[in-house]
Amino acid sequence: MESVRFKNRTWDVAADLRLPEGFDRAKKYPAIICAHPIGSCKEQTSGSVYAERLTELGYVTLAFDASHQGESGGEPRYLEDPATRVEDFRCAVDHLVTLDYVDEDRIGAVGVCGGGGYAVNAAMTDRRIKALGTVVAADYGRVIREGGLTPGAAIETLEAIGRQRTAEARGAEPLITTYAPTAEQVKQAGITDPDIVDAVGYYQTPRGQHPGSPNRLLFSGLSAALGFDAFHLAEELLTQPLQIIIGDVPGAFGSYRDGFELFNRARSAKKDLFVVEGAGHYDLYDQPEATGKALRKLGEFFKENL
Repeated sequence: MESVRFKNRTWDVAADLRLPEGFDRAKKYPAIICAHPIGSCKEQTSGSVYAERLTELGYVTLAFDASHQGESGGEPRYLEDPATRVEDFRCAVDHLVTLDYVDEDRIGAVGVCGGGGYAVNAAMTDRRIKALGTVVAADYGRVIREGGLTPGAAIETLEAIGRQRTAEARGAEPLITTYAPTAEQVKQAGITDPDIVDAVGYYQTPRGQHPGSPNRLLFSGLSAALGFDAFHLAEELLTQPLQIIIGDVPGAFGSYRDGFELFNRARSAKKDLFVVEGAGHYDLYDQPEATGKALRKLGEFFKENL
C-alpha cells in the first residue's frame, strides 16, 4: 500500500493506493476507486475491507479521504459538501489515468453508505467510470431532509443554518456538531433503531474507531446537502453496469429502500440488486459473513464488467 496525494481544485486529497500481489509495472491493470461513508475515512470500511479485498482479487484500488475531512486538505474543516464529494471521484479518475499501469478503459468505483450515493452521482457525469458498485448506498440529502422522520425538520434545519451563517458572518465561531449521537445520548433518548445504535457501535468503539473519523460536522455548511439528491437524473444519465448491495434489515438511514429506488431509477441496461439476508447497514461495513457475500458479488460483477 502506498500513500498518495492528488489535487481537487487547490488542495490535496489523501488516498491509499493498493497494488495487487505480483504487481508488474509493465502490465495494464483494471482499477477501482473506493469511497467511504459519511463521516468515515479511508482507513475504515472503504479501505480496510473493500479496497483490501478487491486488491487481492487483482485490482489496483484507490481509497481516498473526502476533501475537508481526514488527511485530505480543504478549508473549512469538517465540511460535508456534495458537489465537492462528487468532484473527489473525478479527481481520483484524473489521478488513475496518469498511472501507466492502469487501463483507463477499465476503471470502476465502489461506494459505501453515503459514499455509494456520491459514487452514483459521479458516475452519471464521468463516463470514465465504466462500472459501479454500491454497498448500502444512501442518499445523504434524503437522510438529513428527513431529520429523523420529524415533519418539517428540513425547513427548521435550514432556518437554523441561516441564523448560524449570519452569526458567523458577524464574527461568531463556527458551530461544529456531530454526524451521529454519542452512546450516552442514544441511551438517554432510548433509541433502538439498528442503524443509529450500530453507528455508535462501529464509529465510537475499537471495532471501527479511527482518528480520521472524529464525528465532527460543520453545521453552517449543511445547506447544500439538504438540497442534494444523489440519484437525480439516474433515469437519464446512469447507464453503466450497476451492482447494488443492501442488507434486508431496514433502519433509519434508509439504505434498504434507497437500494430499491436506485435499481428502479437507473437507466443501466445491466443492473442487479443483491440483498444480503439477515444483514443490517453496519454488518456490511466489516462483519466477515456479510462483507464476504458482498465482496463475492462485487468480484463477479467487476470481473464481468471491467
